[in-house]
Amino acid sequence: MTAGSPERLNIRQVAQIAGVSHMTVSRVLRGQPTVKESTRQRVLEVVNELNFQPNSAARALASRRTRRIGVMIENGSAYGPLSTLRSVEEAARAADFSVTSIALLGSETMTPEDAIAHLTAQGVEALCAIAPRSSSVSALRRIRIDVPVLVVKADPDPTFLTVSVDQHAGAELVVDHLAALGHRDVLHVAGPLDWLDARARERAFHVRAKEWRMRQRPIVVGDWTADFGYDYARRLEALPPYTAIFAGNDDMALGLVHGLYERGIRVPEDISIVGFDDVPGAPHFLPPLTTVRQDFDALGGAVVDALSAAAEGQEIPQRTRLSVELKVRASTAAPREA
Repeated sequence: MTAGSPERLNIRQVAQIAGVSHMTVSRVLRGQPTVKESTRQRVLEVVNELNFQPNSAARALASRRTRRIGVMIENGSAYGPLSTLRSVEEAARAADFSVTSIALLGSETMTPEDAIAHLTAQGVEALCAIAPRSSSVSALRRIRIDVPVLVVKADPDPTFLTVSVDQHAGAELVVDHLAALGHRDVLHVAGPLDWLDARARERAFHVRAKEWRMRQRPIVVGDWTADFGYDYARRLEALPPYTAIFAGNDDMALGLVHGLYERGIRVPEDISIVGFDDVPGAPHFLPPLTTVRQDFDALGGAVVDALSAAAEGQEIPQRTRLSVELKVRASTAAPREA
């Protein structure tokens, strides 16, 4: 085997020459940070020497495998689900897989059963459900699926593989930050509670708030949109008694800041605002938004690692959780004086 003949190579041969596993080669090609630097350099030297380029079509023909991952996404327009899908697509491409996706969009014309039937008809080797609602996961349990299934959700599941950013830890970081500033009366504006991520954040918020002996307020259930946050804030007739709001995502936080501004309520002087996601524009909100950062690149890589290993019959963890980071900016401060 010589350099200049990439059609004769596959990722396992590169791994053998480099003395590592094929999953390690895949991680290096995706630029994942979890590979030791000396190992990364060794793999890259072999890749460069052999002029290796993954060829999914050739691999599929040789192995009689499709090397295709099917993705069912609940809402392809929301930032979190869309970012997860894009990261899965990029990680899959680096690992020599293709992705076929289908969005439910909350429509009765496309049910989870319809989506799974469509994806399995494409010959997928594994299935992934991104940002599912509880009803979608229940539907998955009723369907016989003969390939590995992974659900991107925070809580463990006895039926499916799960990979997620640690939603519980993210909500706890928010509460701890506000408590450290002195807040003891915090309102949570949650996403729709049939969305599993929204439910995980809401539960973790209440548990942590109780530990800090914060006032227990009924949550406000939103719809993930900036319009909801704006409309809610605009309905306030006066400065509310709570001193901080934890919004279930950055879009609702943006709407809240806008609506509060129009009511003459200052952020953070009168009320602190925290979001969740760290959208690209969050540092440029007025004021810049304190929020929880989700690493969607790492999430996509972990999803593809788990599904590719499962498709090949390897032993893998039933549950994978990725850490989060609180990005503290100017939208939070000590509570106003009574």
